[in-house]
Amino acid sequence: MSTDRKAAIAAYKERKVFAGIYAVRCADTGEAWVGQALNLEKVQNRIWFTLRQGGHPCRSLQAAWNAHGEKGLSFAECERLEEDETDYVRNALLKERMRHWLVELKAEAI
Repeated sequence: MSTDRKAAIAAYKERKVFAGIYAVRCADTGEAWVGQALNLEKVQNRIWFTLRQGGHPCRSLQAAWNAHGEKGLSFAECERLEEDETDYVRNALLKERMRHWLVELKAEAI
């Protein structure tokens, strides 16, 4: 294995992962959906994949995707949590902050 590859693998393993709250919005209808994720960098890819496959568990989000397509929806991070939190504190904060963003954006939970 080359040193470049080893360095890339080591850097990937040492990268910082941020938990937090995200929102998906439909520009045409103004609808919004809010969710929480342990890894904000990967969650959009997961959501878009399930939407493309037609199997997202949130029916209203899937319906918006079907009607408006990928270009009709946008993804945004609402809030990142500090990385130093313990699992228990992080999970409690995610729940609390998700409730806040649901009310703030008048959104549906996903």
